[in-house]
Amino acid sequence: MKITEIRLGRISVPLRVPFKTALRSVDSVEDVIVEIHTDNGAVGYGEAPPTGVITGDTTGAIIGAIQDHMVKTLVGRDVDDFEDIMIALQGCILKNTSAKAAVDMALWDLYGQLYKIPVYKLMGGARKSIVTDITISVNEPDEMVRDAMNAIQRGYDCLKVKVGKEPEKDIARLSAIRQAVPKDTLIRIDANQGWTPKEAVRILNGMQERGLDIEFVEQPVKAHDFEGLKYVTERSYVPVLADESVFSPEDAMKIMQMGAADLINIKLMKCGGLYNALKIASAAEVYGVECMIGCMLEAKISVNAAVHLACAKKIITKIDLDGPVLCSEDPILGGAVFNEQLITVSDEPGLGIKGFESGRVTYL
Repeated sequence: MKITEIRLGRISVPLRVPFKTALRSVDSVEDVIVEIHTDNGAVGYGEAPPTGVITGDTTGAIIGAIQDHMVKTLVGRDVDDFEDIMIALQGCILKNTSAKAAVDMALWDLYGQLYKIPVYKLMGGARKSIVTDITISVNEPDEMVRDAMNAIQRGYDCLKVKVGKEPEKDIARLSAIRQAVPKDTLIRIDANQGWTPKEAVRILNGMQERGLDIEFVEQPVKAHDFEGLKYVTERSYVPVLADESVFSPEDAMKIMQMGAADLINIKLMKCGGLYNALKIASAAEVYGVECMIGCMLEAKISVNAAVHLACAKKIITKIDLDGPVLCSEDPILGGAVFNEQLITVSDEPGLGIKGFESGRVTYL
Protein backbone atom coordinates (compact mmCIF):
# COMPACT_ATOMS: atom_id res chain seq x y z
CA MET A 1 0.00 0.00 0.00
CA LYS A 2 1.97 2.98 -1.30
CA ILE A 3 1.04 6.61 -0.66
CA THR A 4 0.23 8.32 -3.96
CA GLU A 5 -1.32 11.65 -2.97
CA ILE A 6 -2.19 13.86 0.00
CA ARG A 7 -5.29 15.99 -0.55
CA LEU A 8 -6.26 18.90 1.69
CA GLY A 9 -9.61 20.56 2.23
CA ARG A 10 -11.51 22.75 4.66
CA ILE A 11 -14.71 22.04 6.56
CA SER A 12 -16.96 24.36 8.57
CA VAL A 13 -19.42 23.12 11.19
CA PRO A 14 -21.51 25.55 13.30
CA LEU A 15 -21.65 25.13 17.08
CA ARG A 16 -24.88 24.79 19.08
CA VAL A 17 -23.85 27.77 21.21
CA PRO A 18 -20.70 29.98 21.21
CA PHE A 19 -17.69 28.37 22.91
CA LYS A 20 -16.11 30.77 25.42
CA THR A 21 -12.98 30.27 27.51
CA ALA A 22 -10.49 32.52 29.30
CA LEU A 23 -8.56 32.65 26.00
CA ARG A 24 -11.12 32.93 23.17
CA SER A 25 -14.70 32.84 21.88
CA VAL A 26 -15.67 30.70 18.87
CA ASP A 27 -18.93 30.22 16.91
CA SER A 28 -18.00 27.35 14.58
CA VAL A 29 -15.48 24.59 13.97
CA GLU A 30 -13.20 25.54 11.05
CA ASP A 31 -10.86 22.62 10.39
CA VAL A 32 -8.35 21.44 7.82
CA ILE A 33 -9.15 18.01 6.35
CA VAL A 34 -6.42 15.59 5.24
CA GLU A 35 -6.94 12.66 2.87
CA ILE A 36 -4.02 10.32 2.20
CA HIS A 37 -4.65 8.29 -0.96
CA THR A 38 -2.90 5.04 -1.85
CA ASP A 39 -2.25 2.92 -4.93
CA ASN A 40 -4.84 0.30 -3.92
CA GLY A 41 -7.65 2.86 -3.52
CA ALA A 42 -7.61 3.04 0.28
CA VAL A 43 -7.98 6.50 1.82
CA GLY A 44 -6.88 7.57 5.29
CA TYR A 45 -8.60 10.56 6.91
CA GLY A 46 -7.22 13.19 9.26
CA GLU A 47 -8.25 16.58 10.61
CA ALA A 48 -6.70 19.56 12.38
CA PRO A 49 -8.25 22.66 13.96
CA PRO A 50 -6.39 25.99 13.83
CA THR A 51 -6.05 26.79 17.54
CA GLY A 52 -3.43 29.51 17.34
CA VAL A 53 -3.98 30.78 20.89
CA ILE A 54 -2.97 27.36 22.28
CA THR A 55 -0.88 25.50 19.69
CA GLY A 56 0.30 28.44 17.58
CA ASP A 57 -1.08 26.64 14.52
CA THR A 58 -3.21 28.72 12.13
CA THR A 59 -5.05 27.41 9.08
CA GLY A 60 -2.31 28.68 6.78
CA ALA A 61 0.42 27.18 8.95
CA ILE A 62 -1.25 23.75 8.97
CA ILE A 63 -1.72 23.76 5.19
CA GLY A 64 1.80 25.06 4.57
CA ALA A 65 3.45 22.50 6.84
CA ILE A 66 1.67 19.63 5.11
CA GLN A 67 2.14 20.88 1.54
CA ASP A 68 5.73 22.07 1.90
CA HIS A 69 7.16 19.40 4.19
CA MET A 70 4.96 16.36 4.76
CA VAL A 71 3.89 15.67 1.19
CA LYS A 72 7.48 15.34 -0.03
CA THR A 73 8.34 13.24 3.02
CA LEU A 74 5.51 10.73 2.61
CA VAL A 75 4.40 10.41 -1.02
CA GLY A 76 5.84 7.23 -2.57
CA ARG A 77 6.39 5.48 0.76
CA ASP A 78 4.81 2.19 1.76
CA VAL A 79 2.33 2.34 4.65
CA ASP A 80 3.70 -0.96 5.92
CA ASP A 81 6.98 0.81 6.80
CA PHE A 82 5.01 2.36 9.63
CA GLU A 83 7.67 3.08 12.25
CA ASP A 84 10.01 4.68 9.71
CA ILE A 85 7.17 6.76 8.29
CA MET A 86 6.20 8.01 11.75
CA ILE A 87 9.78 8.95 12.60
CA ALA A 88 10.08 10.77 9.26
CA LEU A 89 6.79 12.61 9.83
CA GLN A 90 7.79 13.82 13.30
CA GLY A 91 11.23 14.89 12.06
CA CYS A 92 10.37 16.64 8.80
CA ILE A 93 9.51 19.96 10.48
CA LEU A 94 9.77 21.38 14.00
CA LYS A 95 6.65 22.03 16.09
CA ASN A 96 3.52 22.23 13.83
CA THR A 97 1.88 19.61 16.04
CA SER A 98 -1.63 20.04 14.63
CA ALA A 99 -0.50 19.34 11.07
CA LYS A 100 1.49 16.33 12.28
CA ALA A 101 -1.53 15.05 14.20
CA ALA A 102 -3.83 15.25 11.17
CA VAL A 103 -1.37 13.33 8.98
CA ASP A 104 -0.51 10.90 11.80
CA MET A 105 -4.14 9.82 12.27
CA ALA A 106 -4.64 9.39 8.52
CA LEU A 107 -1.60 7.08 8.50
CA TRP A 108 -2.95 5.06 11.44
CA ASP A 109 -6.24 4.84 9.55
CA LEU A 110 -4.44 3.35 6.55
CA TYR A 111 -2.35 1.00 8.70
CA GLY A 112 -5.48 -0.41 10.31
CA GLN A 113 -7.11 -0.80 6.90
CA LEU A 114 -3.99 -2.59 5.61
CA TYR A 115 -4.28 -5.24 8.33
CA LYS A 116 -8.10 -5.13 8.50
CA ILE A 117 -8.25 -4.21 12.19
CA PRO A 118 -9.63 -1.17 14.04
CA VAL A 119 -6.95 1.13 15.41
CA TYR A 120 -8.10 0.82 19.03
CA LYS A 121 -7.44 -2.93 18.85
CA LEU A 122 -4.00 -2.32 17.32
CA MET A 123 -3.19 -0.18 20.37
CA GLY A 124 -4.57 -2.40 23.12
CA GLY A 125 -8.32 -2.81 22.80
CA ALA A 126 -9.26 -2.17 26.44
CA ARG A 127 -12.94 -1.29 25.86
CA LYS A 128 -15.53 -0.48 23.22
CA SER A 129 -17.23 2.54 24.77
CA ILE A 130 -16.40 5.55 26.94
CA VAL A 131 -18.33 8.33 28.69
CA THR A 132 -17.40 11.96 28.10
CA ASP A 133 -18.00 15.15 30.04
CA ILE A 134 -19.47 18.22 28.33
CA THR A 135 -18.06 21.75 28.44
CA ILE A 136 -19.91 24.67 30.00
CA SER A 137 -18.55 27.92 28.53
CA VAL A 138 -17.65 30.85 30.75
CA ASN A 139 -20.52 33.38 30.88
CA GLU A 140 -22.65 35.15 33.45
CA PRO A 141 -23.65 32.78 36.30
CA ASP A 142 -27.32 32.51 35.29
CA GLU A 143 -26.41 31.62 31.69
CA MET A 144 -23.92 29.00 32.87
CA VAL A 145 -26.61 27.49 35.10
CA ARG A 146 -28.98 27.27 32.11
CA ASP A 147 -26.28 25.55 30.04
CA ALA A 148 -25.50 23.17 32.92
CA MET A 149 -29.14 22.21 33.42
CA ASN A 150 -29.54 21.68 29.67
CA ALA A 151 -26.61 19.27 29.80
CA ILE A 152 -28.14 17.42 32.76
CA GLN A 153 -31.43 17.08 30.87
CA ARG A 154 -29.52 15.62 27.93
CA GLY A 155 -28.14 12.92 30.24
CA TYR A 156 -24.71 14.23 31.23
CA ASP A 157 -23.51 13.63 34.78
CA CYS A 158 -20.05 15.22 34.41
CA LEU A 159 -19.54 18.90 33.56
CA LYS A 160 -16.32 20.65 32.62
CA VAL A 161 -16.83 24.27 33.58
CA LYS A 162 -14.69 26.99 32.03
CA VAL A 163 -13.36 29.57 34.51
CA GLY A 164 -10.33 31.84 34.78
CA LYS A 165 -11.50 35.11 33.21
CA GLU A 166 -12.57 36.86 36.44
CA PRO A 167 -11.14 35.09 39.49
CA GLU A 168 -13.48 36.60 42.06
CA LYS A 169 -16.52 35.78 39.94
CA ASP A 170 -15.49 32.18 39.35
CA ILE A 171 -16.57 31.10 42.84
CA ALA A 172 -20.01 32.65 42.24
CA ARG A 173 -20.26 30.83 38.89
CA LEU A 174 -19.39 27.47 40.45
CA SER A 175 -21.62 28.02 43.48
CA ALA A 176 -24.61 28.73 41.24
CA ILE A 177 -24.00 25.61 39.16
CA ARG A 178 -23.37 23.35 42.18
CA GLN A 179 -26.63 24.50 43.79
CA ALA A 180 -28.61 23.85 40.60
CA VAL A 181 -27.36 20.43 39.47
CA PRO A 182 -27.97 17.04 41.17
CA LYS A 183 -25.63 16.32 44.09
CA ASP A 184 -23.90 13.43 42.38
CA THR A 185 -22.92 15.51 39.32
CA LEU A 186 -19.16 15.59 38.80
CA ILE A 187 -17.80 19.10 38.26
CA ARG A 188 -14.31 19.60 36.90
CA ILE A 189 -13.04 23.07 36.02
CA ASP A 190 -10.71 24.44 33.36
CA ALA A 191 -8.91 27.71 34.04
CA ASN A 192 -7.07 27.77 30.68
CA GLN A 193 -3.94 29.31 32.29
CA GLY A 194 -6.07 32.09 33.78
CA TRP A 195 -4.57 32.40 37.29
CA THR A 196 -1.26 33.05 39.01
CA PRO A 197 -0.03 30.22 41.27
CA LYS A 198 -0.92 31.98 44.53
CA GLU A 199 -4.25 33.12 43.12
CA ALA A 200 -5.02 29.54 42.04
CA VAL A 201 -4.35 28.12 45.51
CA ARG A 202 -6.51 30.77 47.17
CA ILE A 203 -9.41 30.30 44.73
CA LEU A 204 -9.31 26.52 44.65
CA ASN A 205 -9.12 26.10 48.40
CA GLY A 206 -11.89 28.66 48.77
CA MET A 207 -14.06 26.62 46.39
CA GLN A 208 -13.56 23.44 48.39
CA GLU A 209 -14.15 25.19 51.71
CA ARG A 210 -17.51 26.34 50.31
CA GLY A 211 -18.42 22.72 49.54
CA LEU A 212 -18.24 23.03 45.77
CA ASP A 213 -16.67 19.56 45.53
CA ILE A 214 -14.46 20.13 42.46
CA GLU A 215 -13.15 16.88 40.94
CA PHE A 216 -10.00 18.53 39.51
CA VAL A 217 -8.74 21.75 37.95
CA GLU A 218 -7.28 21.85 34.47
CA GLN A 219 -4.22 24.05 33.79
CA PRO A 220 -4.64 26.74 36.47
CA VAL A 221 -1.39 28.59 35.55
CA LYS A 222 0.61 29.56 32.46
CA ALA A 223 1.71 26.66 30.27
CA HIS A 224 5.46 27.28 30.68
CA ASP A 225 5.28 27.68 34.46
CA PHE A 226 6.08 24.13 35.60
CA GLU A 227 7.25 25.41 38.99
CA GLY A 228 4.00 27.35 39.39
CA LEU A 229 2.04 24.23 38.47
CA LYS A 230 3.96 22.29 41.12
CA TYR A 231 3.28 25.07 43.66
CA VAL A 232 -0.47 24.72 43.08
CA THR A 233 -0.39 20.91 43.08
CA GLU A 234 1.37 20.82 46.45
CA ARG A 235 -0.94 23.35 48.12
CA SER A 236 -4.36 22.95 46.54
CA TYR A 237 -7.19 20.85 47.97
CA VAL A 238 -8.22 20.28 44.34
CA PRO A 239 -6.22 17.82 42.18
CA VAL A 240 -4.39 19.46 39.27
CA LEU A 241 -4.46 18.34 35.62
CA ALA A 242 -1.67 19.54 33.30
CA ASP A 243 -2.99 20.45 29.85
CA GLU A 244 -1.31 23.25 27.89
CA SER A 245 1.93 22.40 29.72
CA VAL A 246 2.03 19.05 27.88
CA PHE A 247 3.10 19.37 24.23
CA SER A 248 5.31 16.31 24.04
CA PRO A 249 6.21 13.05 25.76
CA GLU A 250 9.21 14.91 27.19
CA ASP A 251 6.93 17.54 28.76
CA ALA A 252 4.78 14.82 30.28
CA MET A 253 7.83 13.01 31.67
CA LYS A 254 9.21 16.20 33.23
CA ILE A 255 5.89 17.02 34.89
CA MET A 256 5.57 13.50 36.27
CA GLN A 257 9.18 13.47 37.51
CA MET A 258 8.70 16.85 39.22
CA GLY A 259 5.36 15.89 40.73
CA ALA A 260 4.07 19.08 39.13
CA ALA A 261 0.57 17.72 38.47
CA ASP A 262 -1.72 14.95 39.68
CA LEU A 263 -3.05 14.12 36.20
CA ILE A 264 -1.91 14.51 32.58
CA ASN A 265 -4.14 15.62 29.70
CA ILE A 266 -3.36 14.03 26.33
CA LYS A 267 -4.44 16.02 23.28
CA LEU A 268 -3.46 14.85 19.82
CA MET A 269 -3.16 18.41 18.51
CA LYS A 270 -0.59 19.29 21.15
CA CYS A 271 1.57 16.18 21.04
CA GLY A 272 1.54 15.61 17.26
CA GLY A 273 -0.79 12.63 16.97
CA LEU A 274 -1.40 9.10 18.14
CA TYR A 275 2.25 8.02 17.81
CA ASN A 276 3.40 10.46 20.51
CA ALA A 277 0.18 10.13 22.51
CA LEU A 278 0.97 6.45 23.00
CA LYS A 279 4.37 7.41 24.41
CA ILE A 280 2.71 9.72 26.93
CA ALA A 281 0.27 6.99 27.93
CA SER A 282 3.12 4.50 28.35
CA ALA A 283 5.10 6.90 30.55
CA ALA A 284 1.98 7.54 32.62
CA GLU A 285 1.58 3.79 33.11
CA VAL A 286 5.14 3.59 34.44
CA TYR A 287 4.65 6.54 36.83
CA GLY A 288 1.14 5.52 37.83
CA VAL A 289 -0.35 8.86 36.75
CA GLU A 290 -3.88 8.72 35.38
CA CYS A 291 -4.59 10.57 32.14
CA MET A 292 -7.46 12.45 30.61
CA ILE A 293 -7.90 12.54 26.86
CA GLY A 294 -9.18 15.83 25.51
CA CYS A 295 -9.74 17.70 22.29
CA MET A 296 -9.75 21.21 20.93
CA LEU A 297 -12.85 22.46 19.13
CA GLU A 298 -12.77 19.69 16.53
CA ALA A 299 -15.24 17.88 14.33
CA LYS A 300 -15.58 14.10 14.33
CA ILE A 301 -12.55 12.89 12.36
CA SER A 302 -9.87 13.96 14.83
CA VAL A 303 -12.01 13.36 17.93
CA ASN A 304 -12.74 9.89 16.54
CA ALA A 305 -8.98 9.20 16.49
CA ALA A 306 -8.80 10.23 20.15
CA VAL A 307 -11.71 7.86 20.90
CA HIS A 308 -9.64 4.97 19.53
CA LEU A 309 -6.78 5.85 21.88
CA ALA A 310 -9.14 6.21 24.85
CA CYS A 311 -10.69 2.83 24.09
CA ALA A 312 -7.23 1.26 23.81
CA LYS A 313 -5.63 2.32 27.10
CA LYS A 314 -6.88 1.86 30.67
CA ILE A 315 -4.51 4.55 32.00
CA ILE A 316 -6.87 7.04 30.31
CA THR A 317 -9.55 7.33 32.99
CA LYS A 318 -11.02 10.78 32.25
CA ILE A 319 -12.73 11.61 28.95
CA ASP A 320 -13.22 15.10 27.52
CA LEU A 321 -14.18 14.39 23.91
CA ASP A 322 -17.27 16.54 23.50
CA GLY A 323 -16.25 18.33 20.28
CA PRO A 324 -18.80 16.58 18.03
CA VAL A 325 -21.72 17.01 20.48
CA LEU A 326 -20.95 20.74 20.76
CA CYS A 327 -21.55 20.96 16.99
CA SER A 328 -25.06 21.56 15.67
CA GLU A 329 -24.61 18.93 12.92
CA ASP A 330 -22.32 16.09 11.86
CA PRO A 331 -21.35 16.09 8.16
CA ILE A 332 -18.81 13.25 8.60
CA LEU A 333 -19.78 9.70 7.68
CA GLY A 334 -18.68 6.69 9.72
CA GLY A 335 -16.45 6.57 12.76
CA ALA A 336 -17.45 6.43 16.41
CA VAL A 337 -21.07 6.91 17.44
CA PHE A 338 -21.54 9.96 19.68
CA ASN A 339 -24.78 9.47 21.63
CA GLU A 340 -24.50 12.46 23.96
CA GLN A 341 -22.20 11.34 26.83
CA LEU A 342 -21.84 7.74 25.55
CA ILE A 343 -19.28 7.25 22.78
CA THR A 344 -18.97 3.86 21.09
CA VAL A 345 -15.95 3.11 18.92
CA SER A 346 -16.31 1.62 15.45
CA ASP A 347 -15.08 -1.91 14.68
CA GLU A 348 -14.48 -1.02 11.04
CA PRO A 349 -10.84 -1.38 9.90
CA GLY A 350 -8.63 1.63 10.61
CA LEU A 351 -10.49 4.56 12.13
CA GLY A 352 -13.78 3.75 10.38
CA ILE A 353 -14.30 7.11 8.66
CA LYS A 354 -16.15 6.78 5.32
CA GLY A 355 -16.11 10.34 3.98
CA PHE A 356 -18.34 13.41 4.08
CA GLU A 357 -21.78 14.61 3.17
CA SER A 358 -21.77 15.92 -0.39
CA GLY A 359 -20.38 19.42 -0.78
CA ARG A 360 -19.27 19.85 2.84
CA VAL A 361 -15.51 19.85 2.19
CA THR A 362 -13.89 22.57 0.09
CA TYR A 363 -10.80 21.00 -1.45
CA LEU A 364 -7.69 23.12 -1.94
